[in-house]
Amino acid sequence: MLFITNRFPKGSIKSEIDRPFAFDLDNNAPSNSVFFCERQSKKKLIEIGSQAFLGRLQEAKQRQILLYIHGYSNLPDDVFAAVDEFQDLCNQRGKDEVLVVPVIWPCDNDKGIVQDYWDDQKSADYSAVSLARALCFFLAWRRDREEAGQASCLKRINVLAHSMGNRVLRETLNEWDRYDLANGVPMLFRNTFLVAADIENESIHRGQRGELISHASRNVVVYYASDDMALRSSKAANLKNRIASRRLGHSGPENLELTPQNVYAVDCDDINTLYDFPKGHSYFRSGRTQGVPGVVFDHLFECLVSGRVFPQDEFRRTTILHDSAA
Repeated sequence: MLFITNRFPKGSIKSEIDRPFAFDLDNNAPSNSVFFCERQSKKKLIEIGSQAFLGRLQEAKQRQILLYIHGYSNLPDDVFAAVDEFQDLCNQRGKDEVLVVPVIWPCDNDKGIVQDYWDDQKSADYSAVSLARALCFFLAWRRDREEAGQASCLKRINVLAHSMGNRVLRETLNEWDRYDLANGVPMLFRNTFLVAADIENESIHRGQRGELISHASRNVVVYYASDDMALRSSKAANLKNRIASRRLGHSGPENLELTPQNVYAVDCDDINTLYDFPKGHSYFRSGRTQGVPGVVFDHLFECLVSGRVFPQDEFRRTTILHDSAA
């Protein structure tokens, strides 16, 4: 499994090709550096560097790449387990269709520098600069290959951001636009999936901080559920810090008419706790049975394959998902 991270490694933060890579789990502050690595087994991680990493993506047999940005309170092994599950589900639906690549940013492990939800928000924000560098590496790699007359990467690139990973995505695009781009963000992603998003529900309106997500994507699909217990805790934490706003993953966009036309909303309220009891937060992978795709995953995968959210109705922007077998 290939992965990108801005978590501090043990030892030097200077990149070194082919060195063993081990996460320093006691240091969960964001690094200014970004590391391109491969997980060869559960106990063997190797730093391979950006050039080899991008070359491997280009050579992969899968037609599409899905960048997977996890939520808060996830240690690397938690992320790897979730991505293994998601990759298995993708392989069931289409063996050579999607390669899942996790983006691992630093979260709390209850004994490191960052110790609570509020500081995980800060970690998400501070991760933006280093992860924007990863996007710069990709654009530079693609430009250099094109100038040399070599084949560029023609794979479709997608993003799935879960929970507070949506904050990471939002801030990364803003920092990328602020420091590295001259004329706004390019439309780099075919589909961007905002799942149980732990950001304000007006954040993706026009003129708001998350609008760049729609600029960078052909489709932006918001999956939400009003009884997501993890986001209820998030709302309480934000109220404690005097921030009063419903979360995007609870209600969907505050006003869909104020969002760009490529934003779609999918209500998962009827199935989220059925798939992830009792929290109802990680409902986008397996369904009622572990290892068997649920209807949220199937909807998401169909978007990946077709490039359209509602291919039967080009003007439709909302739907409610049901599990007919429930």
